[in-house]
Amino acid sequence: MSPSRRLDPLLRHAQDREDEVAKALAERQKTLDMHQSRLAELRQYADDYANAQLSATSAAQLMNRRAFLDRLDNAVQTQSRTVDSNREHVDAERARLLLASRDKQVLEQLAASYRAQEKQVAERRDQREMDDLGARRVRLAKATDDGEPA
Repeated sequence: MSPSRRLDPLLRHAQDREDEVAKALAERQKTLDMHQSRLAELRQYADDYANAQLSATSAAQLMNRRAFLDRLDNAVQTQSRTVDSNREHVDAERARLLLASRDKQVLEQLAASYRAQEKQVAERRDQREMDDLGARRVRLAKATDDGEPA
């Protein structure tokens, strides 16, 4: 088996790994996008609620409003941390994809190098065979010209 053929299983494995990591990255990115959307909605809701004009309110209503705004602020902070965490996961998956892609590329370059060497060896072999055939024809022609039986 030629060296380039021996790399085929490794190349298939590297491609499968790259595909797997790319799929994981897509899932992580989808999750990040969902959490970013939730954060934007929470922030918008908190801003709208904080800026809403209230008609005559009692002290109890103001305290309830303040408590709700505090809970909204906590929810925004928690969601922001979730987004940051998911962003780190996406960055980690992106780095894994880059490494998997590089691994596959190295194997592809090695296989291409082996194929080029194999082609060169085959071309040299073919050239030797052509040279040997040409030399035999010259010897045969010379022997025929000299009157020697072939």
